Amino acid sequence: KADTQTTTTGGEAAAATVSGDLKIAYVEVDTLLSKYNFCIDLNEAMMKKEENIRMTLNQKAAALDKEQKEFQKKYESNAFLSPERAQQEYNRLAKMEQDLQELSNKLQNGLMEDNNANSLLFRDSINAFLKEYNKTRGYSLIFSNTGFDNLLYADSAYNITKEIVDGLNARYSSAKK
Repeated sequence: KADTQTTTTGGEAAAATVSGDLKIAYVEVDTLLSKYNFCIDLNEAMMKKEENIRMTLNQKAAALDKEQKEFQKKYESNAFLSPERAQQEYNRLAKMEQDLQELSNKLQNGLMEDNNANSLLFRDSINAFLKEYNKTRGYSLIFSNTGFDNLLYADSAYNITKEIVDGLNARYSSAKK
């Protein structure tokens, strides 16, 4: 039988000690994502980047569409000097369409790479903070809790999310200055 003891000190969450030497806690990752200012700033920057990409692609697509419609009108009214000239214009527009698709792929891949890099920055930030944080707390395990992915049930007394968010935000705001 495991001996379980619960303690509460200051603003800290309760910690369980099992067999005298296992101290545990958990952090709600969803709350961390929504309240950690570093994560909020990363998300806002990514949303701006996505919006800029979308606007750029929409502008280029609209310009291409306009030129394609003009080509169609000229073609239907026999406004080209020769069939060769019409074919040249058609080829130019096809190349523009191909270039637009390549640009779209390049920008979307860049966005995905940035998202992956941001995920790593976020994880590294959390891990570095928890390592420092735990020097004075002495937890044996700190679980993450995202919905039902990792932790199906935990007493809220073991929830240290607020402390972690507050500590991360304090560290982030001092680093920004």
